[in-house]
Amino acid sequence: MQIIKLEEGAVAPKMDTKVLAQEELQQEFDFILAEKIVRKMAKKGFISDDELYKILEKNRLVFSPYLSEIYP
Repeated sequence: MQIIKLEEGAVAPKMDTKVLAQEELQQEFDFILAEKIVRKMAKKGFISDDELYKILEKNRLVFSPYLSEIYP
């Protein structure tokens, strides 16, 4: 990550943006949906916390979400 100091009156540089293809968007959606389901299962006591983290880690590998680095 690059940090840039902005002086008063300076315009912020435009950040690089990534346009996701339809398939990538679907993978992101599927990942988020799977994560919500697994977290609900853990909340209701169907799976342990250890199982929860193992499943979440596996889901990151299977779905390869764009922002996988920041997911807990």
